[in-house]
Amino acid sequence: MYLVTVLGNLLIILATISDSHLHTPMYFFLSNLSFVDICFTSNTVPKMLTNIQTQSKAITYAGCITQIHFFVLFAGLDDFLLTVMAYDRYVAICHPLHYMVIMNRRLCGFLVLVSWVVSVLHALLQSLMILQLSFCTDLEIIPHFFCELNQVIQRACSDTFINEVVIYIASFLLGGGPLIGILYSYFKIVSSIRAISSAQGKYKAFSICASHLSMVSLFYGTTLGVYLSSAVTQNLHSTATASVMYTVVTPILNPFIYSLRNKDIKSALKTIGKVLALCTFYASQHSVTLTQHLR
Repeated sequence: MYLVTVLGNLLIILATISDSHLHTPMYFFLSNLSFVDICFTSNTVPKMLTNIQTQSKAITYAGCITQIHFFVLFAGLDDFLLTVMAYDRYVAICHPLHYMVIMNRRLCGFLVLVSWVVSVLHALLQSLMILQLSFCTDLEIIPHFFCELNQVIQRACSDTFINEVVIYIASFLLGGGPLIGILYSYFKIVSSIRAISSAQGKYKAFSICASHLSMVSLFYGTTLGVYLSSAVTQNLHSTATASVMYTVVTPILNPFIYSLRNKDIKSALKTIGKVLALCTFYASQHSVTLTQHLR
């Protein structure tokens, strides 16, 4: 699953770069999201696979803090990029004639840059807040397959009140804010689609944002489901298992959602496949020729 996630998202990035037809704001944001998804899964899954292979569940203190930092960073970036993509779909459907004027290169670059800056600052804040805590010298068991922020804070020996307040404020602002932005964008999108008279026009408008809507539903649905279930039930093993949904399953499905529903991505991937097949053929021919020459 990890290899499919990495290869699938790399193909999306390669297709976006290689095909000039995909040099549009939507695919620019999609390629950034694919890069973030690769980093997001690479932060937790390789360590989990290593633990399974070595039959060891240990992680160093520095490794745990590093994992928390990058998990918070890339989870925040996922959230912001989905919000930016929702705004992009809003402009495409509600203001189609001014789309390229509004969504110019400068604005697209600025939106991605702001997403990175805010996510980096938030991750640094959470990491520095954890470094202020003191932990007991005894080994602490974290009932998770990675160093989850809340679980680590709960195992501190010092007062964690400030950390908890910071987490709640950050969750409200950086989690609730983008969600409100996405909901508002889709409220305006639905209003615009309802105003279209023809059924074909409505279908075309809906198909523009269908893939993104699927990704948003998957990301927020699994994330909210995990944390709501953890608030209701005390079964930490079930919560850890459910968290695999948004840390592993969501990134692996994103390339499939966009490639299966998008003709442009399909065309670009077919072209890449043909190029790779030709390269493989010429490489094999060269290898045969070289072997015969050596003989």
